[in-house]
Amino acid sequence: MKKSIGTGTAPEAIGPYSQAIKIESSEMLFCSGQIPLDPITGELHGQSVREQTGRVMENLMAIIDAAGFTAADIVKTTIYLTDLKAFQEMNAVYETFFADPFPARATVQVGALPRGALVEIDAIACRQT
Repeated sequence: MKKSIGTGTAPEAIGPYSQAIKIESSEMLFCSGQIPLDPITGELHGQSVREQTGRVMENLMAIIDAAGFTAADIVKTTIYLTDLKAFQEMNAVYETFFADPFPARATVQVGALPRGALVEIDAIACRQT
């Protein structure tokens, strides 16, 4: 019923979690939060929220793709920013990865993120069988 999804085209998990979990009987995929790590070097990518959001979204899309889903299957995201003043900068990049109808979403400010990242995004995808 529950299957771990992993891909080398996104950073490996840096803790006791899976990149994503697919619920096979319902065609649902739950993606762990991604920070802007380069999947090859493992280093933080970019200094700005704009650069980091692009890398985060590329990491998420690699995981979504590895599970056989597409961006159109994403139904919910949660965005974690260390400074909500960077919301517009993040949003300008985020919206380029989706088309209408856009996923439901929540955005929150957090005190800190792993490795000093400025942004983290997780996603839930679902499709009809």
